[in-house]
Amino acid sequence: MKALAILMLALVTACGPRQVEVETGPQQANNMSLTVSNSANQAVNVYVVSGGNPIFVGQVSGNSTQTLSVSGVASGAVVSLQARTTDGTKTYTKDNVTMSGAYSWPVP
Repeated sequence: MKALAILMLALVTACGPRQVEVETGPQQANNMSLTVSNSANQAVNVYVVSGGNPIFVGQVSGNSTQTLSVSGVASGAVVSLQARTTDGTKTYTKDNVTMSGAYSWPVP
C-alpha cells in the first residue's frame, strides 16, 4: 500500500503544471531606407510593393527630399516603388529595385 501511495504521488507530481518561459528573440535592426527626391509641386505617398502588396512608407512634400525607413521587407528583396500624388492623379513607378541598405529615388 505504501508503494502504491508513493507511485500515485510521483504520477500526480509529474502531471502537474510546468513553468514555461517564453521570450522573444532579439529584434533585427532594419537599416533599409529610401531617400525620395520629389520634384513635383505636390506631395506624394510612397509605397514599396513586395509580393504584390503595397506597403506605405511615408509622404514626401512637393519640391523636397526625405529619407524614409523601410520595414516589412526582407533585405535583398526585389520590389517595386510607387509614388502617388496626394490627389491621386499621377502615379510614378520604379520596378526591379533590390532593397538593401539605402536607395535613392528621384520622383518624377
